Amino acid sequence: MRVIIIGGTRFIGPEVVRQLLRQGHDITVFHRGETSDERTIGARHILGDRANLVSFREQFKSFRPDLILDMFPFTEFDARLLVDTFRGIVPRVVAISSMDVYRGYGVLWNTEKGPIMETPFTEDSPLRTSNQPHGENFDKITVEKIVMNQSDFRGTILRLPMVFGKNDRQHRLHEYLKRMDDGRPIILLDEMMAEWKWTRGYVENVAAAICMAIVNGKAAGQIYNVGEKHTSTELAWIEKIARCVRWPGRIVTMPDDDLPEPLRSEYNFKQHMECDTSRIGNELGFVNPVKFEEAMIRTIEWERNNPPDKIDPKDFDYGAEDEALETYESARA
Repeated sequence: MRVIIIGGTRFIGPEVVRQLLRQGHDITVFHRGETSDERTIGARHILGDRANLVSFREQFKSFRPDLILDMFPFTEFDARLLVDTFRGIVPRVVAISSMDVYRGYGVLWNTEKGPIMETPFTEDSPLRTSNQPHGENFDKITVEKIVMNQSDFRGTILRLPMVFGKNDRQHRLHEYLKRMDDGRPIILLDEMMAEWKWTRGYVENVAAAICMAIVNGKAAGQIYNVGEKHTSTELAWIEKIARCVRWPGRIVTMPDDDLPEPLRSEYNFKQHMECDTSRIGNELGFVNPVKFEEAMIRTIEWERNNPPDKIDPKDFDYGAEDEALETYESARA
């Protein structure tokens, strides 16, 4: 297949490019040239700003693409520019969204009125009715509607989970792994957060799901949740990291008010973000290629070799954590 990818040079994108190239597809990546990755060697590169996407229309048309993959359509403007650029050029578009579109995400952030939403969310679960929490410049719900309601091409939407792995700029294992590597005997955790669930996905597996949606024509016109089949609680997630690094410490759960300030959260942890990811497996035959244990080992290795550029000492104030634990346990004695 001839595939044009909008974005694709940072976290998930390079892995998608690598897997598609390995399968023998002709790949063109459109990006700003601010980042590079050896996994994209072998793809054609076009440098440009997304805001000027339509000015590359004739060049895109000359490639006679079979499909467009848009890795970062964040706003209504992005989606309409995508449609205007590729209308009449391509029969299929795959757009990357996220599980943030579900109404439960707004409940989690306390920006959506109403009761706790039932989980796991399916692709047909209610979506947010309020704007993205905290004014973030995302409008994925509108993006989905625009992509899926075109007569000139057929759309596919992939709603991604909390993704971890190599090149994760959010370093999703770091806050726990650092404490374990620092030899901390305890990790403090909000007792509500301990039971909280949010579906995760390892970057190579998420990329494989995207590739499956690209090459399998059955995905046209469909929306899929992507992520691990089984969703762990936050406590179980930390325990899995601990087993991988053989950390001998203990995890102590306590009320949010008893935690040091940096460990407190504004989330409503009564609202889980667990999603049903079975549809993509049932309809396309997708199976995660990398087992969870191996995914954790690879991620831990990368995290250790690539710590965050900036670490706020207040986030790892072990003295404050020890004091909070002593106060909490004394009150319970």
